[in-house]
Amino acid sequence: MIVDAQGRRFRNLRVSLTAACNYACTYCVPDGKRLQAAERELSGEGLVRAVRLLIAAAGIEKLRITGGEPLLSPKFDVFLPAVMALPLTDVAVTTNGQFLLRKAPLIVEAGLKRVNVSLDTLDADRFRHIARSGDLATVLAGIDAMLEAGLKVKVNMVPMRTANADQIVPMLDYCLDRGIELRYIELMNMGHLKFDARYERDFIGMDDILGAIGECYEFTRTDAPYDSTSIRYRVPGRGHFGIIANESEPFCSSCTRLRLSSNGLLYGCLSNARHHDIRDLLEAPEHLALMRLQSVLTRALGDKQSVFTGEVTVMKFIGG
Repeated sequence: MIVDAQGRRFRNLRVSLTAACNYACTYCVPDGKRLQAAERELSGEGLVRAVRLLIAAAGIEKLRITGGEPLLSPKFDVFLPAVMALPLTDVAVTTNGQFLLRKAPLIVEAGLKRVNVSLDTLDADRFRHIARSGDLATVLAGIDAMLEAGLKVKVNMVPMRTANADQIVPMLDYCLDRGIELRYIELMNMGHLKFDARYERDFIGMDDILGAIGECYEFTRTDAPYDSTSIRYRVPGRGHFGIIANESEPFCSSCTRLRLSSNGLLYGCLSNARHHDIRDLLEAPEHLALMRLQSVLTRALGDKQSVFTGEVTVMKFIGG
């Protein structure tokens, strides 16, 4: 097991199946152009082999399947059943929800227990403005299908002052009514927003989010797992919500996340553009691959920062 001076190690793996996405969200891409697949993306089988090796070399325990939009990729049909059979304590999918209805039979048959849906508004017009694509009703129907199938659903919302600030409470109403945990994600100082005035204009911090909620609900802060990204709150008699406060209350000191891009690059830190190519390593015999992977993982762990500073890297290229 590889551990750094702050006691951090890799336990959670994010795997991007593809960089392609059917949305072009305003906080993700600058020009409304949808992201396409990366050059030389690994096959579904190649990504599964990478996961197996990372479980053996790093002691990965939890896996999140991301993108781009993972359900958009044909690799999803191969990857999900394969990783569900691996020795992992938890497997989850993060999706924009547009294809949940289409993929529901596969998801249920594979035995997936959790899904996170990115949803920033319940207003159909603003949904189209933020996502620049998609259909809100289809996403909501997909969420209902997951709930009816017995999956645990979380919803991720990025509050922005000029786009959906007035949706902070309505989104919480919607989620509490359905037993869904809503997680507010502070706008991240990444990608095209890194050096853009729109970041400062649109950023809504944890205090303001809690202030808006406090006008309608009583809540108390509760415990969360040691390496959780979310600060959790309980609304008595109703449920929970969380805030991923990457700026207001960074979680870097306890981060256990490792990210694998669809084209075989390992990222040890979301706030560091440094990456490590493992494509060639995946072609080696297992004993040699594991030996080489130990060195790569040591370097990747060394990339972790103590404080989130943001990066020009686009999140959808590296698995959210």
